[in-house]
Amino acid sequence: MKRITTIVTAGILALGASATQAQDSRSMGELLDLIQQGQARDSQEARQREAEFAQQRNQQEQLLNQARAERSRLERESARLEQAFSDNQQEIITARANLEERLGALKELFGELQKVAGEAQGMFNQSLTNLQFPEREAFLVELGSKMAGASELAQIEDIETLWYELQREIVESGKVVSFPYLVTQANGEQVEKEVVRVGVFNLVSDDGYLRVTNEGNVAALARQPESRLAGTTSDLMNADSGVVAFGLDVTRGGILSLLVQSKTIGDRIEDGGIVGYCIIALGILGLLMAIWRWIGLSNDSRKVAAQLKRDSATTDNPLGRVLAAYESNANADTETIELKLSEAALKEMPGLTKGLLFIKVISVVAPLMGLLGTVTGMIQTFQVITLYGAGDPKLMAGGISQALMTTVLGLVVAIPMVLLHTVVSGQSKKIINILQSQSAGLVAQHSEKSH
Repeated sequence: MKRITTIVTAGILALGASATQAQDSRSMGELLDLIQQGQARDSQEARQREAEFAQQRNQQEQLLNQARAERSRLERESARLEQAFSDNQQEIITARANLEERLGALKELFGELQKVAGEAQGMFNQSLTNLQFPEREAFLVELGSKMAGASELAQIEDIETLWYELQREIVESGKVVSFPYLVTQANGEQVEKEVVRVGVFNLVSDDGYLRVTNEGNVAALARQPESRLAGTTSDLMNADSGVVAFGLDVTRGGILSLLVQSKTIGDRIEDGGIVGYCIIALGILGLLMAIWRWIGLSNDSRKVAAQLKRDSATTDNPLGRVLAAYESNANADTETIELKLSEAALKEMPGLTKGLLFIKVISVVAPLMGLLGTVTGMIQTFQVITLYGAGDPKLMAGGISQALMTTVLGLVVAIPMVLLHTVVSGQSKKIINILQSQSAGLVAQHSEKSH
């Protein structure tokens, strides 16, 4: 059936090809010859394909037999390996049981050894002594891995080395040691410097206190603490022996970092912004005015007191000028004397009260400006909350700092201004009272003489 189909197909293809050539043929005879030639050629090709198919069938049979033989061999190898794996598993179980039996109490010892090695590694990583003895970390890691894997048993030398490292940490925690080390400056430059380690608490150099970063590097603080603490580092660096007063941070840098992060007076003033600077400028101006008026009134008060002790009038003080006005009009009537003395006293008033109103205004304006800064700071805070929410307090710190600092600055300026105004105004009123009382006394004395 396959052969008949092939022949029919070949015939159809031949007819198709012959149909193309038939356009140029002159007779049906030529077309018939072409068909006969195509049939002969197709028959030869079919016989050739049948021979190839028969040969390949024999080869396929041979390959199938070879594959079956290989499968049988692999199945036997798999069974052998499975049996070997099972035997090895049993041997491992037996070996572990023997190991557990032979270890006995040593197993608990090795467990404690692994625990101590792990705790020591964590403690040493946080210790300043690790800067001088970095090689002990590799030993502790190796010892911990050995104990965890149970591939090897700890030797006596390992236990002794662990004990030695623990003992050395205790001894070094009570020493003040100097050694060279690479220090990262505030500008990012790394310089090798002489470093002093104070036990396991602090690390200092010529630049002051140092810190150990999370990466294990030694870096200078961005800002040193106040001078009373930072000054002790130079004393420690220059000392050869004996007792040296030193600002020790027993929290291993915790308190020191808080001191460094705390804001200075300059930082707090800067938080007040432009309103804070205006309040300070106003306060300085008011203070200068108050000092100037206090000096002037104190000088006038001293001269007035001296004038009270003299019989003759001098024109270098307010009271002397009032008395001089009386002496120049001594022969006038009482009413004229009273008017002249009142006129002389009134002329002295502007000089005695000069600047007092300005000081009083500053004492009132300063807290109002502080309130202005508080309002603007709170507006800024609410704007930040509107944009970013209230999840991060640091975003609101600027507005809150301005709100609080301007209030503080306003009160700091207003309170001294009120006190200074009271003092200066008291001196002015004291001199004015003297002028008024002396004027009234002179009028009364002149009136008695007239009668």
